Amino acid sequence: MRYQVTGKQIDVGTALRSHVEQELGTVVEKYAGRPTDANIVFSRDSHEYVCETVVHLSTGLNAQARAHAHEIYAAFDACVEKMDKQLRRYKRRLKDHHKDRQQPVELSGASSYILARSDDGEDSEPETLQPIIIAEMETKIPSLSVGEAVMQMELAGVPVLVFRNERQESGVNIVYRREDGNIGWIDPN
Repeated sequence: MRYQVTGKQIDVGTALRSHVEQELGTVVEKYAGRPTDANIVFSRDSHEYVCETVVHLSTGLNAQARAHAHEIYAAFDACVEKMDKQLRRYKRRLKDHHKDRQQPVELSGASSYILARSDDGEDSEPETLQPIIIAEMETKIPSLSVGEAVMQMELAGVPVLVFRNERQESGVNIVYRREDGNIGWIDPN
């Protein structure tokens, strides 16, 4: 497994790097059979250290966790505990769910845009309905089953996931977390 340990305005030393590789490697190999790489980013948020970890699995799924503490090692250990809990929860699905999948998840390219927020008051009319684009990025849309999409959304800790439903030719689907805690699925038919 490849590790990329970086710090945002923090010098990540050799001791921390080896601690990260040893602890994260133990947790990930216990639950996920074939991890490919992991990105660990340390940063400061006022008086606390923040650790963000993303583990890419060979099936195309990602697991991510984020934690903060007053000490950098404590922040990482809390992050690893969250990752352990996520992977333990999905262990059976991670190992058994992809037995019939011969190839990794297929990814297709798409454009992603960040639009400027309008600072106008609610009473004023906008001058134009065309939003201002402030950033344009390339993103990947995975081809998954609905169950895999829900698992990916849970592992990534995101409220919404856009995916292509591999079981149908219906184009882009969306799964999202509803306010009542249930999962919603949008399938354009």
